[in-house]
Amino acid sequence: MVAAALVLLTGCGGEDPAGQAAAATPPGVGEVTTAPDGVQEVTVRTQDDYLFTPAAFTVAPGRVRLTVENVAEEMVHNLRFRPDAGPEPIVEEITLLAPGESRTIEFTVAQPGDHPFDCTFHLQVGQTGTMTVSG
Repeated sequence: MVAAALVLLTGCGGEDPAGQAAAATPPGVGEVTTAPDGVQEVTVRTQDDYLFTPAAFTVAPGRVRLTVENVAEEMVHNLRFRPDAGPEPIVEEITLLAPGESRTIEFTVAQPGDHPFDCTFHLQVGQTGTMTVSG
């Protein structure tokens, strides 16, 4: 009976099927707040696993200040909104983000809808995300 319980508990170790520990989103990451100057602020993280955390967030129409933190130990990343994929172009981008670096871009959005973004270095392995502008 004890052996069966140990086998069951071993299977519930909090890891995903690939054997990677599930990463929790740190407090404040992905949360849209309004700065004293009225600009919406949001922080997204990227790391060594080819993901944006969070992969999706929603803002209201208006000015947006987007910060990307690269908490990877080895990988460089970038962030570019896909040209011609959203309801309006967003030309601001982060061209290179080395491990441990953080960069911020600021832009205005007016049209409701989804604005897909990518790490163009890792697009082939699916490092994508979406910023939704609410209606």
